[in-house]
Amino acid sequence: MTGNILAIDQGTTSSRAIVFDGAMKIAGVGQNEFAQHYPASGWVEHDPEEIWESVVWAVKTALKTAGLAAGDIDAVGITNQRETVVIWDKATGKPIHNAIVWQDRRTAPLCAKLKKRGLEPKFTKKTGLLLDPYFSGTKIAWMLDKVKGARRRAERGELLAGTIDSFLIWRLTSGKVHATDATNASRTLLYNIGENRWDDELLGILGVPKMLLPEVKDCADDFGITDKKLFGAELKILGVAGDQQAATIGQACFKPGMLKSTYGTGCFALLNTGADMVRSKNRLLTTIAYRLNGKTTYALEGSIFIAGAAVQWLRDGAKMIAKAAHSGELAAKADPTQSVYLVPAFVGLGAPHWDAEARGAIFGLTRNSGPAEFARAALESVAYQTRDLLDAMKKDWKSGSGKTVLRVDGGMVASDWTMQCLADILDAPVDRPTILETTALGAAWLAGSKAGVWPKEAAFAKAWALDRRFEPEMDEKTRSVRLKGWRDAVRRTLSTK
Repeated sequence: MTGNILAIDQGTTSSRAIVFDGAMKIAGVGQNEFAQHYPASGWVEHDPEEIWESVVWAVKTALKTAGLAAGDIDAVGITNQRETVVIWDKATGKPIHNAIVWQDRRTAPLCAKLKKRGLEPKFTKKTGLLLDPYFSGTKIAWMLDKVKGARRRAERGELLAGTIDSFLIWRLTSGKVHATDATNASRTLLYNIGENRWDDELLGILGVPKMLLPEVKDCADDFGITDKKLFGAELKILGVAGDQQAATIGQACFKPGMLKSTYGTGCFALLNTGADMVRSKNRLLTTIAYRLNGKTTYALEGSIFIAGAAVQWLRDGAKMIAKAAHSGELAAKADPTQSVYLVPAFVGLGAPHWDAEARGAIFGLTRNSGPAEFARAALESVAYQTRDLLDAMKKDWKSGSGKTVLRVDGGMVASDWTMQCLADILDAPVDRPTILETTALGAAWLAGSKAGVWPKEAAFAKAWALDRRFEPEMDEKTRSVRLKGWRDAVRRTLSTK
C-alpha cells in the first residue's frame, strides 16, 4: 500500500483529478473545463458525455503529472456538483438528455404548483429541503415528462437516474454499480433524511419510479471497481460525497458547531449540528453532512447561488476585468465614499430568501461609479450574503457557544482583500487553510480512511493547518450602516414583498 489516493472533483465548470500522496499532500493535478449550455432563459445544461471525457482526461493527466501509474493508487474518492442530474439508458449508458444543472430554474412552475397544493411542509419535514428548482427531484420529473418516451421507458426499467457521482460510478465500473452516497441523495427532494431511505410518498408526488434511483451508501463505502481498460489497472472507489459535504470533511469540521464556507461559483456554508437534525425556522436547509459507519451527522446549510460567478460576470459579461484574480486589486481602488450594492440574483436568490423570480440589480450608482466600484460591490455581495446565512444559523441553532470562526475554501479565498472584507462584515475571524483544495481532500480522506491508509477522524483533524487568520477590523457603526444598505437593496430586489 502506497497511501496514494486519487480524488475526482467534478465541478460546475471543470473536472479535476488530484493525486494525494501518503502524507496527504498534492502530488499531481489534471483539470479540464467543459462547455456551459443555456438553451433558454434561466436554463443551464451540461453534456454528460463531455463531463465523462473531461473526467477521464483529468485522471490520466493527474497520474502523469504525479509520475504514477494507476496501479500505484490505493483508492479513489469522488466529489461532485450535487444537484445536477442525469438520466441514462441502462443498456448503453447513453444519456437521454443533457444534464440539468443545479443552477437551472426551469422547474420553478412545478415547484410553485406543489407549493400551492400545500406540499412544501411535507417535503421539508422529510428531506430538510424547500421546494425550489435548485434540487434534483423536480429536474428528474421534468425529463420524464418532456423527453419523448422517457416515462414509459422508465416504468419498463430501461432507464437509470442519478446525480453526477452516480453517472460517473456507472461509467467507471462499466455499468456494474448504480450507487450514490447519503449526502447526494439528501439533495434530491426524494430522500427521507431521518429514516435514510428513498421516500415512496415523495416519489409518488413527483412521479419518479424508484427503480430509476441508485442504492444509497455511506460516504466511505464500497462503490465498485473501475474497469481496467480505462486507466490500465482496476481501482477501488471507496469514497463519495457531494462537493459541499466533501469540503466540510476536508476542513475537518467533525465537531458540532464547526462551520465552513466554500466560495466557488456559488457559496455554501455548512454548520455541523452532530446527531441533532435541526429544523430551520429561518429558511435554511437541514441536510446530511456525512454518514460514516451507518451513523448520520447532520448540518444546517445556507446556499448562495452566485459568489465567484459574480466575478465571472464582471469579466465575461460586463468586460470590466481581464482576469478574475484582478477583482480584489480593483476593488481596493474603489472610492470609499460611494455606497454601491450589487444584489447578484442572476438566477434568483438562495437562502434565506429562496426567491426564484428575483433578478440581479445594482443600487447606489453615481456619475463617478466605475469598474472599481463594481468590483468592490461584487466582492462585498459575497460577504453580505454570508452574513445573512450566519445570522439565520445563529437563530436556528442555540447549542453553539463562543464566537464563530469560519473556515473557508474555494477559488475566491486566495484574495486577501475579499477575506478581510468577509471578516469585517461577519465581525468574526476567518481561517484560510494551507490546502485550499479541501473538496478534493475530503473525498480523498473518505477513500483513504476506508482503505486503511489514511488516518481516522481525530488524527486527520489534527493535520489541518492554518495559512492565515483574518480578524475583523471594521468598526461597528460602519458595519451597521453597510448592512442596512445591503438589506434595503435586497428588499428592493425581491420579487415577492
